[in-house]
Amino acid sequence: MNGFAEVGGSFLREQIRAPLNLVLLVVIPVFFVLIFANVLGEFAAALGGDLAEEAATSISAGWAAAFLCGALAFFQLNSSREADRRLAGAGLGAWRVAIARIASALALGVIVSAVAYLTLWLRTGIEHPVHAAIAIFVFAAIYIGIGALIGAFVRGPLEGSLLVVLVFSLDVFSGPAMSSGGGLSNFTPTRDAAELLIAAGGGQGSPASDWVGAAAVAIGALAVALAAFWASARSRA
Repeated sequence: MNGFAEVGGSFLREQIRAPLNLVLLVVIPVFFVLIFANVLGEFAAALGGDLAEEAATSISAGWAAAFLCGALAFFQLNSSREADRRLAGAGLGAWRVAIARIASALALGVIVSAVAYLTLWLRTGIEHPVHAAIAIFVFAAIYIGIGALIGAFVRGPLEGSLLVVLVFSLDVFSGPAMSSGGGLSNFTPTRDAAELLIAAGGGQGSPASDWVGAAAVAIGALAVALAAFWASARSRA
């Protein structure tokens, strides 16, 4: 049990101990909520969307969590591949290693989501705080899956991180209220989570279909991440 806990905690401790990562955990949410929100509003207007300033500020907290968690999940899988195979071969097993990695990724997701949530609360206040907190964490969970999936297929740190940024950019600028409708907007992975966060920021409720859709995508993304960590930890002998 100690070995199992150590696998999950080692990467988390490594990330928290790194001074630059601690700075980014604060700087990126602040950047997204205070600056990126204005960019989103301008792009939405140019694309024919109707993303209001308040909604743009709310959804930017979700994008901050998504961006950080996607990048962290990619680098977690990319940097731990050989170590995880040794741990699995030493008796821990690929599934236990994968579960420990998912646990550490989710712990990071909680930290990132809390920072993004606090930044949003300090910036504008939140009409539906519980709804907003859940929606921000859903963004994080979805991008844990995306980052891990990219890490499973792309070995190069530069290529992989750029691919995470590409997926993130397509997701952002094809999302709800960013255009006049159609195209990719109905198929982006964070569409339901974005609808939840926009509604929560504006003090509105959300239909059950948005909650079900967001939960389904988040669970599916975490299942993909678990499979990616498991495949990475398997022996290639």
